[in-house]
Amino acid sequence: MLETVDLTAKLPKADFKQTYEKLEIRLSELQRAIREAGIPVVVVLDGWTAAGVGTAMGRILSSLDPRGYKLHNMGDPTLEESLRPPLWRYWVSLPKAGAISIYDGSWYDTILRRGKPKPREFVSIRTFERQLTDDGTVVVKFWLHISKEEQGKRFKKMEKDPSLSWKVSKRDWRRHKDYDHYLSLVETMLTQTSTANAPWTLVPSHDHRYATVRIAETLIAAFEAALARTAPAPTEVKLPPRRVSPLDNVNLAVTISRDDYEQKLPKLQDKLLHLEHDLYLPRVPVVIVYEGWDASGKGGNIKRLVSNLDHRGVEVIPVGPPEGDEKTHHYLWRFWRALPKGGHITVFDRSWYGRVLVERVEGFARPDEWQRAYREINEFEEELTAFGTVIIKFWIHISKDEQLRRFKLREETSYKQWKITPDDWRNREKWDAYYEAVSDMIERTSTAAAPWTIIEGNQKLHARITAIRTVNAAIEKALKKSSLR
Repeated sequence: MLETVDLTAKLPKADFKQTYEKLEIRLSELQRAIREAGIPVVVVLDGWTAAGVGTAMGRILSSLDPRGYKLHNMGDPTLEESLRPPLWRYWVSLPKAGAISIYDGSWYDTILRRGKPKPREFVSIRTFERQLTDDGTVVVKFWLHISKEEQGKRFKKMEKDPSLSWKVSKRDWRRHKDYDHYLSLVETMLTQTSTANAPWTLVPSHDHRYATVRIAETLIAAFEAALARTAPAPTEVKLPPRRVSPLDNVNLAVTISRDDYEQKLPKLQDKLLHLEHDLYLPRVPVVIVYEGWDASGKGGNIKRLVSNLDHRGVEVIPVGPPEGDEKTHHYLWRFWRALPKGGHITVFDRSWYGRVLVERVEGFARPDEWQRAYREINEFEEELTAFGTVIIKFWIHISKDEQLRRFKLREETSYKQWKITPDDWRNREKWDAYYEAVSDMIERTSTAAAPWTIIEGNQKLHARITAIRTVNAAIEKALKKSSLR
C-alpha cells in the first residue's frame, strides 16, 4: 500500500488558503448534521513520528465546534488500564451518538510500540471496528506517511529548537534507524486492517498543507456518505432448525436436604473466599453472569455467592434497561465499562444477553441486530478469555408451574410483594417465545472458553450449592492454568 503514496504531492500556500476556507465551512456544516442525525464518529490519526499528526490535528479541530468532539491522547497504558483487556480503554472512550472522538494514539499503537504484532491482534482490531460500524459508527483512519530521509531531517530540526527538542527521544532515533523494519510492520498492519467498513486513508505528509486538505476532504466524504446512508429495512431472520432444546431434558426434580445444604454451604463459601485471595497475585479477573426466568432465585443465589467474600474485591452489577448515555452507545459499551480489573470478581445480575432475550422477544432490537449479537457476544467473550478472564455463565431454569407458585407466594407475602410487578405477569404470557430465545442463546453462545451452566432451579437450595461449586471449580482450573504459564 505505502509504495503507492506520492510523497512529492504539494499544495501552494495561496491555493491552500482558498481551498481550505471552503473545506472548513463544509466540515462545520457536516458536524452539525452528524450531531442532529445521532451518528457517532471515530477518527484515528496515526503516522510516523514527526509526520505532522499534531499539526494536522490542530488545523482540523480548529474547524470543528469543540463542544461536539473529544480528543483522546492515548499514551502507554496506565497500571489501571493494564489490568483490563487491551481494548477496554478504547471501548470506554467511544463517542456517544452524534459526537466525534479523535484518537491521537489508538489501538494500533501497541503493535507499533512493541515492533511486532501478536497472532490475534489484527483479528481483535478488525472485530472491534466491525462491531462499531455495524452499529452505525463512522470509523475514519489516517496514516500520515513520510520517508526515512524526511523523518531524519525533521528530527534534527526539532532538536535545534529548544521548545521542541524534548519531543525527540532516544527511542525515536532507534526506530528511525530501524525504519525499514517498521515500514514492513506498518505495511502489514495497514493491509491486515484496511477493510471495506473501516479503510485506511494514506496521507502523503511531506507537505503539511497538502496533508491537511487530504484529511479534511476525506472526513467530508465520510460524513456525507454516512448522512446519505439509510437504515436497513427490518428483515425476517430464520435460524437453522434446532432438534432439541438444551432446556428440554433438565431434571428439575433434583433436590438437596436442608441439613446437607447447611453443612455444605459454609464450606463452599469459605473455599471461595480463599480462591478470591488466590486470584489477586496472578491478577486473574472473574466475570460471573446470572440469567434465568423471573422468580428463578437469582438474587438469593448471588447473595449466598458473595456474602462471605472480601467485598473490596467483588462487585455485583444489577442490569436493567439502558439509561442515559447507555442508550447513545453500542449495547456492549456499558458492559465493557463494568469489567473487573485483574484479581477482582464482577457478578452481573442479567447481562449483555438481554440483546438476544428481552430485546429479541419484546422487539426492542431489530431481527438483524439480535441475530448479529450472537457473533458479537462470542467475540466479546473471546476477547476477555484471551486476556485471561474467567467467564462463568448461569441459566437458572425453573418450570412454568414453579414460577406461578413463586409469583403467587410473592403476592401473598407482604415483604415480598415488591418483587412482583405487572411486567412479570406480562413476560409470563410470552413463556414460549422466551423459551425459544433462551434455547437459541445457550446453543449459539456456549463455547469451550465460556460455556453455559444450566442450573436446576426448582429447589433454591440445590441451585445455590451448584452455583458456588461451579464457580469454585472454574477458578481453581484457571489458577492452575495461570501457574503453568
